[in-house]
Amino acid sequence: MEHQHSHRYRKSKNMAGKLITILQLILSAALLILVWNSGMVPNLYLALMGAGLFLLFAITFFLQYIRNGVRYLGIVISLLISIGLAIGIFAFLRVQKTMEEVGGATYKTDNMIVVVKADDPAESILDAANYRFGCQTSVDQENNARMLEDVEKVAGRELKLEEFDTVTDLANGLLSGQVEAAIYNEAFDGIIEENIEDYKEQVKILYQYGIETPIEQEDTNVEEPFNVYISGIDVSGPITTNSRSDVNIIMTVNPNTKKILLTTTPRDFYVTIPGISGDQRDKLTHAGIYGVDASMATLEQLYGIDISYYARVNFTSLITIVDALGGVDVNSEYAFEAGGYQFQQGSNHLDGKAALAFSRERYSFESGDNQRGKNQEAVLTAILQKAMSPAILTSANQILGEVSSCVETNMTQDEMAKFINMQLNDGASWTIESIAAGGTGDSQACFSSGSQLLYVMWPDEAIVGDVSRRMTQILEGN
Repeated sequence: MEHQHSHRYRKSKNMAGKLITILQLILSAALLILVWNSGMVPNLYLALMGAGLFLLFAITFFLQYIRNGVRYLGIVISLLISIGLAIGIFAFLRVQKTMEEVGGATYKTDNMIVVVKADDPAESILDAANYRFGCQTSVDQENNARMLEDVEKVAGRELKLEEFDTVTDLANGLLSGQVEAAIYNEAFDGIIEENIEDYKEQVKILYQYGIETPIEQEDTNVEEPFNVYISGIDVSGPITTNSRSDVNIIMTVNPNTKKILLTTTPRDFYVTIPGISGDQRDKLTHAGIYGVDASMATLEQLYGIDISYYARVNFTSLITIVDALGGVDVNSEYAFEAGGYQFQQGSNHLDGKAALAFSRERYSFESGDNQRGKNQEAVLTAILQKAMSPAILTSANQILGEVSSCVETNMTQDEMAKFINMQLNDGASWTIESIAAGGTGDSQACFSSGSQLLYVMWPDEAIVGDVSRRMTQILEGN
């Protein structure tokens, strides 16, 4: 009887071990299918991965037929492998979900707001229904009209409305008491603060309404040379929200020659915005108010190029990306101090906050914004070099998981996967060059801000021409 009980016990243990190895096989197959469907891993790597997983299954399954304690070792090994496979599947699904969230952007958002003075007792539109409202009439009239319609619907009555020529005039009218509430696009806050110091501390948002507008998409192919517009925006809210673009870098990528050219264009470049400003000029940074597509069109016109992709990044994401990479080694042309950090001439190992301080500083340099643009290129170069090294494999999941809310691109998940596949397949190193456009400072009126004189930079046509030719050379494989 005892013998039979012992036999049944060994048989049940043997069956349990085999079931665990079958679970290992199922998880192995699931991971392989998931990786294959993603398109990120080259076929050779996929075949090696499949062979390795099948070999592990064969070993652990074979161990179940050995009658001594080795069988239990096989069960433990199979269980550990199964746990590892489950973690791998979860991590890979997370990467795919994040790529889907970050990529494939198809719309832009205008955050329309109603503001009152900071000490105003009103807490809702209903409280302010009898207020005198103000709006500006110079630009952005389609969004203004939609916002007015929405506010009147919420208030349940027609508003008492006063019109101002510019958004700065509107802000002054609110602060002086000429009107009690102001309606405008929040993206114009930056323009207001160029003329009214501490404006945002003097007002509060009473109501906001997001207006989404589709962005036209074009046929693209990451296997051919292309340009990416990298826009560093000056807000920390939703990444889709239109805002001034303080960082304007074009990344010209040739996947065939493995060359990248980073071109920075000063935020104050005095240019026309196609389809927006007509013949009147404006700052390049103001183009972002009308959407990333307006900034792209402005740069396309300036350099005579086509820009296929964009990536919008806010200041918070720079800290996140650099810290997730374990810091980056940034080369500085000068020794200077900024944000409580000391930067030496030459190589500096920077964490996220230090990299942000390095990227933002301009007052330490005679060339001001021009040098700041070069420093931004230096940080981006360091990020790219780290991201294209084997070190990225240890932190890729963390990076993708943390930056999904502060990075946006119109590159689709499939296109990102194809680019990753190409890089893994050839494993080649990239050559990264930098170039910067420049010009002459001046004070001029801008389309978006009315008659107020603002600091601008007239583009140096000779430098712009040189930049355009270099972009073309990279795209053509030279």
